[in-house]
Amino acid sequence: MTLSKAFLAQLFGLIIAIGLNPFLPLQNSGLVTLLILQSSGAMFSSLLLRQPRWWLMIHLLFLPSAATLLSIQLSAHWYLLILILLTLVFWGTIKGDVPLFLSSTAVVDAVSQLITKESAQHFAELGAGIGTVSVPLAQQHPQLIINAWERAPLPWAINLLRSRHYPNSHCYRSNLWSCDFNQYDVIFAFLSPAVMPELGAKLKSTMRPGSLLISSSFAIPNWKPESIKQLNDIAKTQLFCYRITEANEQ
Repeated sequence: MTLSKAFLAQLFGLIIAIGLNPFLPLQNSGLVTLLILQSSGAMFSSLLLRQPRWWLMIHLLFLPSAATLLSIQLSAHWYLLILILLTLVFWGTIKGDVPLFLSSTAVVDAVSQLITKESAQHFAELGAGIGTVSVPLAQQHPQLIINAWERAPLPWAINLLRSRHYPNSHCYRSNLWSCDFNQYDVIFAFLSPAVMPELGAKLKSTMRPGSLLISSSFAIPNWKPESIKQLNDIAKTQLFCYRITEANEQ
């Protein structure tokens, strides 16, 4: 569905550009104007199709980037290499509607404080990326058992490489939706609004009562957070902290 909406947004942007181009003054018509109209139209169409906001920049840059690459006449091998790299990095976007997000040091510090406050012994990170959270935590809390999940092959490999010096940290590429999270005291997730309802249902049935779920940036629908921590990083990140009880949904 996500890729279908992306294709429709690009198509609508092209229709808008072709439709408006004849009405422009002759001196303003041309390829550059067409690219500006198409990318702006695609971005606007993405809003109408209610795609996540991180798609806006993709639509804005997609066709201009393609035109730029064509103008410099790169070898076909470079296109194949770029495609492979993008697939390895953004695998989650294609397979599960979860792009690669990187957490700030402010997020790491806040999660570290919560781990200490909870006297946690077992910690899990869902959507670990390249280890911007799990690796620093493994260094700061050597007694903490850390298990991280990341689906995209290249970020997972980088995470695995970065955590090789920390025996308390393990990164998995297995499907988190089939895992049991009953053993964890604290779970941190930085995923996507698209999967938050499914994540809430999954963790409600597998996390034990009394444990803590920390969701970065995205709230779980119909769940009441125990607290919301506002961080002072560039993204103005919010951490939604949920205490797992017998009835989280209210």
